[in-house]
Amino acid sequence: MSLIDALGNPQRLRIIQHLSDGSMYVTELADAVGMNGKSAVHHLSVLENAGIVDHFWDGNRKYYRLVRTVELDVSPPPERRFILQRGAERMTEPVDGE
Repeated sequence: MSLIDALGNPQRLRIIQHLSDGSMYVTELADAVGMNGKSAVHHLSVLENAGIVDHFWDGNRKYYRLVRTVELDVSPPPERRFILQRGAERMTEPVDGE
């Protein structure tokens, strides 16, 4: 799946928006974006396969976090520029239990 495909869903964009504030566990994230857990896990799996998020366990909770920056640059005419780019891996500090 391409980066555009992964980001071409409004629900996945909302997930990314919430994860930009920090790691969240699945149920917390599902509630925040207004979807059931099964749908959230599906969208998180797509984002993980695209290399945008990863997960870690803390006890019995599965947390997700952003691991790459995603930049979108769109310019109106006359430039008509559209650039969607996945940036470098984000430096994250280890979490207890990883």
